[in-house]
Amino acid sequence: MTHKRLLPLIVACALFIENMDSTVISTSLPAIAHDLGTDAIALKLALTTYLLSLAVFIPVSGWVADRFGARPTFISAIAVFLLGSLACAASGSLGALVAARFLQGIGGAMMVPVGRLVLLRTVPKHELVHALSWLTIPALVGPVVGPPLGGFITTYFDWRWIFLINLPIGVLGIVLASRFIPDIREETPPLDWIGFLLAGLGLSTAMFGFSTLGRHLVPVWIAALTLVIGSLALVGYVWRAHRVANPLLDLGLFRLPSYRAGVLGGSLFRVGIGATPFLLPLMLQLGFGLSPVRSGMLTFVSAIGAMFMKTIAGAVLRRFGFRRVLVVNGAAAAALLAGFGLFRPGTPHALIIAVLLVSGFSRSLQFTSLNAISYADVEQRLMGQASSLAGMMQQLSLSLGVAVAGYLLQLAGVLRHAPATDVHNFYVAFFAVGVVAASSSLVMARLPRHAGAVMAGHAHAGEEVAEPKVAQRPAT
Repeated sequence: MTHKRLLPLIVACALFIENMDSTVISTSLPAIAHDLGTDAIALKLALTTYLLSLAVFIPVSGWVADRFGARPTFISAIAVFLLGSLACAASGSLGALVAARFLQGIGGAMMVPVGRLVLLRTVPKHELVHALSWLTIPALVGPVVGPPLGGFITTYFDWRWIFLINLPIGVLGIVLASRFIPDIREETPPLDWIGFLLAGLGLSTAMFGFSTLGRHLVPVWIAALTLVIGSLALVGYVWRAHRVANPLLDLGLFRLPSYRAGVLGGSLFRVGIGATPFLLPLMLQLGFGLSPVRSGMLTFVSAIGAMFMKTIAGAVLRRFGFRRVLVVNGAAAAALLAGFGLFRPGTPHALIIAVLLVSGFSRSLQFTSLNAISYADVEQRLMGQASSLAGMMQQLSLSLGVAVAGYLLQLAGVLRHAPATDVHNFYVAFFAVGVVAASSSLVMARLPRHAGAVMAGHAHAGEEVAEPKVAQRPAT
């Protein structure tokens, strides 16, 4: 196997445990809530906290990798993620589980972005779509295996084991990374510590306040206060970012039309899609009365559709171009998402499987297109900044999707004078998040006709990626 092919597969070990972990916990939410003595809606905090931790620490992942080297950063990140997994398995309360998930997120914030950054700095732009597809194919095995495996473990054993099944894969990733990941380093400007504190404080407190306004974990007045403090801190960061030479997050990247569309427009799509891992298992189990294992056997098929699409994404983009794919396919994926709200307890499982399969196919194409178009016009020297900012926005939008989904269930329950987990509330929630996801297509329609032509394979840049600076002792 060539070194060019091996690098994406090694990084995929990290993606595998991260994706499998997130899909496994989604299937097990009702069982975890029962065991910890809380309601299922409150467990949205276990999902949003992890995603929020990613958003807080991803912005410094590029600086840490450049300062200390990609290889040691990548290895340390996997180790922290595994430590967080052990803490999750030992949790005895909602607060302990939320704290452990935050620790997991610190590892994930360094793990996947640093691995992706290695690819961005070593692969030519016209080969990037192909490389990103190879990167995600093995990682998509996690979502395929996660739901049925999580359902099986939760139904027949103990949910705590779901956090331990990724340990051997993580150890394998550490071993392979120590041998094959290049120790890429770049000259690093001084880290904007004040900017990091403002951004980290703003994101963490604002999202924590927003997620806990539903009277989960803390009183409402504390949730509202943290939301206000976080919002003010974020405003302070934006003010500072325009006045320092080397800001933590270069907001000037949003002046690039392709980057702005891929990151900001893509965030609308991710808010809608991010609600799915929370809403769908709860609807199938609490609304339809399915067991965790039967629920997992249904939901995993969307990952199979996603896995197949990754093998042909490059050909689809070459044939139709980025703008057409992002507009048409984005609208189709949003419509399928809203269509989940048409499922009923009596809907044939074969029909549910078919819809989820096509949905996974469509959203995978959208994610691949968004990830690629975001970097179409970014200069090589700004790849680290671009990757950090895009990664932060991705996790933040997914976290918002989970939080919004929880509030939609609660609001629908209040309006209908029914429990939040009443099956009819899920129908409303899926329609609403589908509308949010569909609004992304309006942003994509403003892209130039030939946006991302080099990445789509219609033209060649005529230049290779600048040679990265590597430590004196290269990987063997």
